[in-house]
Amino acid sequence: MSTRPTLENVLNARKRIMPHIIRTPLLNYYGIDEMLDAKVFIKHENYQHLGSFKVRGALNTISQLTAEEKNKGVISSSTGNFGQGVAYGGRIFGVNVVIVVPENTTSTKVSSIKSLGAKIIEHGQGFDDARQFAEQLSIDEGYYYIHSANESRLVEGTGTYTLEILEDQPDIEVIIVPIGGGSGACGACIVSNAVNPNIKVIGVQSHNSPGAYFSWKDGNIIEKNNKSLAEGLATSMGYEYTQQILKEMLDDFILVSDEELLEAVVLFADKTHSIVEHAGAAPLAAALQIKDQLKGKKVALIASGGNLSLSQLKNALN
Repeated sequence: MSTRPTLENVLNARKRIMPHIIRTPLLNYYGIDEMLDAKVFIKHENYQHLGSFKVRGALNTISQLTAEEKNKGVISSSTGNFGQGVAYGGRIFGVNVVIVVPENTTSTKVSSIKSLGAKIIEHGQGFDDARQFAEQLSIDEGYYYIHSANESRLVEGTGTYTLEILEDQPDIEVIIVPIGGGSGACGACIVSNAVNPNIKVIGVQSHNSPGAYFSWKDGNIIEKNNKSLAEGLATSMGYEYTQQILKEMLDDFILVSDEELLEAVVLFADKTHSIVEHAGAAPLAAALQIKDQLKGKKVALIASGGNLSLSQLKNALN
């Protein structure tokens, strides 16, 4: 298993990826402050290239592959956003990419992956079916396999958004971050702990896909039902590498219902006039759940992505 990244690793990752990404805005909205009775800043990774933070970790990983690894081509599995990031990295660094997605993946994300030049394989009913198929193909066909969580270079890359948050607002007291595989939350923990150990990092996942939550609570990898409508949170289990970091460094972990996620998507549209997907809306749903704990504090919410299809948006608004 890879070693845990340091702040220096994250700073080096930023040098690699900044020519290819956006430094996303950290914005405050009076309507959200009023709801939570706190000073709340939204990290708009939904404004990132391809609408998701995932591009940060994917770029940092692909940029460091050896020439031999690049020549093999890369394969990974995704519910959409990570696949887009890997496809984008492949396009920039001249690497052939294959992405295995579940059969029910949002069509807009599949179209985006294809438009970036990656080959799409649709397999299985959920992320873990796609992951296992990609792992087997990497063995059978000789591709370099990029795991969506068990990879230190992902954490280094995703840590760069927390670096930006703390440069823009050094006195942030709480960061709330969605957790699927856990790379974003690990990055937030590593950076915030190095800059100011008093910052509290809180993870959030769906009641309908709580594998990472129960793995964190138990201290062992636990598998649970994976039925959340939030693609970015929809993993059936925790993963060894990220769980090791989260177990040591994550301050708290909250579960929210899919109904709360739908409500948070609508609140983002109303209060920030921006489109945030279910996983990206999860920190707002969690903040509303624990608003008494956040009263008067300076809080950062990670709007991790904005890749909603029109049908998903209509469903949230109905």
